[in-house]
Amino acid sequence: MLHEMLKRPIGKSGVEASVVGLGTWAIGGWMWGGTDEAQSIDAIQAAVDEGITLIDTAPAYGQGLAEEIVGKALQGRRDRVVLATKCGLVWHTQKGNHFFDYDGYPVHRYLGKDGIIHEIEQSLKRLKTDYIDHYITHWQDPTTPVEETMEALELLKVQGKIRSIGASNTSVEDIVAYAKAGQLDAVQEEYSMVKRDIEDTLLPVCAKHRISALSYSSLALGLLSGKIGPDREFSGDDQRKDNPRFSMRNRQKVAALMTAITPVAEAHEATLAQTVIAWTVQQPGITFSLCGARNPKQARENAAAGRIRLQESDIATINEAAAKHLTNLDS
Repeated sequence: MLHEMLKRPIGKSGVEASVVGLGTWAIGGWMWGGTDEAQSIDAIQAAVDEGITLIDTAPAYGQGLAEEIVGKALQGRRDRVVLATKCGLVWHTQKGNHFFDYDGYPVHRYLGKDGIIHEIEQSLKRLKTDYIDHYITHWQDPTTPVEETMEALELLKVQGKIRSIGASNTSVEDIVAYAKAGQLDAVQEEYSMVKRDIEDTLLPVCAKHRISALSYSSLALGLLSGKIGPDREFSGDDQRKDNPRFSMRNRQKVAALMTAITPVAEAHEATLAQTVIAWTVQQPGITFSLCGARNPKQARENAAAGRIRLQESDIATINEAAAKHLTNLDS
C-alpha cells in the first residue's frame, strides 16, 4: 500500500520538503555524457507532479547549465517546490583555493562574502526566481573563516533571498564551526548502503545540533539501482568506467544483495531501487534522499519511494542482507 509522500522539516528553518528529492547533477551533463534539455525539463516536471518538492541543483553542474534547465522547468511550478542550490565553487574569480580545471578554466573553492553575494545573484537569474529555499556551501574553503561565510549567508536570509542554510562535503569540525557561527539547517553528504561512514562521524553531531542530513548518491551512481548487472560496460566520460566501486566483484556482491531483498520489494509492489531509497530515508539521522533522474520514468519511480513505509521487519531483512553481501567491497 502506498501512502502520502513523506515530508520532513529542514533543520530548524521551518521549511518542509519531501523526503525524496531530485538531484540534478546528471542534468548538467558534465561527467554524465552530455544532457538532453527537453527530456531533463520533462523529468523535473514529472518529479514535481508526482509530489517531489525538493529540487537540488548547483552552479557547478555544467557551469550554470543545470540551473538554467531547472529555471525553465519550474516556470509556473516554482511555488510548489523547495529549491536548493549551492555556492562556493567559482570560476569568476581566482580567490580561495584552487580545486580543479574545467575545460581549461580554473575552478576555485571560495566562500568569501563577496563571492557569495556575487553567486546568489547569478543563481537567481539562471533559476528565474527571487529567492532560494535552501542555500548550500558546495565545498568547504580552507582560506575563509566560517564566521565570514555565515555572516554572508545570514545577511541573504535577512534580505529574503534565502530561507535556510546548508553545507556540503563537510567534516565534523566544519559542522561544529558552522553551528557556532549561526544556524546551520542541514548538511548534504554522500550516503548509501555501500557508503555508511557518516553514521559514526557526522550524524551524531547533526543530531546534537538538530541539523538535517540530505544524502546524495543513495543508489551509489546506479550500483544499487538493481539495473546494473555484472555484465554492464561503461564507456566515454562515464565516471563509472574506472571506478573500483563498479568492479565485477562488487557488482556480483550487489547482485546477491538484490536477490536477498527482492521479497521485500515484491511485498511493497516496489522496484529494487525504490526499496533501497525507502530504506535510506528510514535510516536513523537521514532526513532526505536526493536521487538523480534524467527522464520522466526515472523521476516517477524515485518519487514513489517516498510513499513506501517499510516495516521494522523489512528494514531488519535489508540490514541483514547488506551485512552479509556488502562487506569488504572494492572502493
